Amino acid sequence: MFWILVVPAILLAFLSLRGDGKRAAYAAQRLSEPSAHLPPASVIVPVKGPDEGLRENLAALAALDYPDYELIVVAHRAEDIRPGVLPEHVRVVLAGNRDEITGDKVLNLIAAVRATRRRSEIFAFADSDGRVPAGWLRALAEPLAEARVGAVTGFRWHAPDPAGFWSMCRSLWNAVAFGTFGAGDCRFAWGGAMAMRKETFFDVRMLEVWKGAVSDDYALAAAVHHAGLQIAWAPGATVPAFDHAGALELFGWIRRQMLVTRVHAPAIWWPALVAHVIYAIGMLACLAAGLRGYVWAWPALAAQLAPGMIKGRRRARVAQACLPELNDWFQRHAWVFTWGTPLGTWLWMAALLLSAGGHTVRWRGRKYKLRRPEWPET
Repeated sequence: MFWILVVPAILLAFLSLRGDGKRAAYAAQRLSEPSAHLPPASVIVPVKGPDEGLRENLAALAALDYPDYELIVVAHRAEDIRPGVLPEHVRVVLAGNRDEITGDKVLNLIAAVRATRRRSEIFAFADSDGRVPAGWLRALAEPLAEARVGAVTGFRWHAPDPAGFWSMCRSLWNAVAFGTFGAGDCRFAWGGAMAMRKETFFDVRMLEVWKGAVSDDYALAAAVHHAGLQIAWAPGATVPAFDHAGALELFGWIRRQMLVTRVHAPAIWWPALVAHVIYAIGMLACLAAGLRGYVWAWPALAAQLAPGMIKGRRRARVAQACLPELNDWFQRHAWVFTWGTPLGTWLWMAALLLSAGGHTVRWRGRKYKLRRPEWPET
């Protein structure tokens, strides 16, 4: 019975290492490519409330290394933008509309897109809680020159400094999702770093798809895939987030992330749940047998944990290559993503169990009922 419970966990752990080498090689290739495709762009960032480091985050978006772009800060109302946080040469759009089923962020994005300048050929979307590197927009724009690419995405990397326990738990949990990006078509996009050609945006009728949506990025990813196009990963568009979290904020955040995933992308959520149940059963079986004196339990536990620790180390190395300006931070904290792997497994188990029921989330002071996007009639 012991080996029946443990062998599947060990096999799954080793299978998870597949593709890591290709992922690192793809990241290195993308990071080394010169940016030749740099059409005029509109960068849109929705703002609501006092995000930690908001002034610095917006300043980074205003100082991008890109030849021709406009920065639009959009909010539901003027009171949502704190005094003194806006950089120079930024356009402010106030959405001013609200309905019962569409998320405030989505409504803000719709209003901002409608206010973009005519000559922009790319729409890029950022979040107010990340501090983008100078080459962020270049990295997003370059893959859009490829015919089959309908959207490009980066991803976040939480780099709290000082690194408190719960803040690093969030970074550890989030790093697992970071490790799913690679060459080829990505299964989802992240709203804090995504871009589309304007032509594609309107071809897939994003403004209509977004109506009634709470998740901007899952709806965008679904629309792109529905059109038979791909989502490309831009390693150079990795966004560091320096904000901090306590225990309650962490567990509320991971539940919301996975609840949105369960509703919008069940093909991602269900395999994750099955895999982590197998991991959890295997780990518990090893611990129980080891405490009862079964000598092979501890080597079996090591065999289950070692691939995940290797994978965690590789994730951190790829992230460090994407964020060379954070070399000092990685030198101090990269060990967490290796040795913290067992804790990360149980954090993911908690997130999946917490998100197993319900269809409502609370975000930025509002409560929403989630539903999958509906496609406009042609």
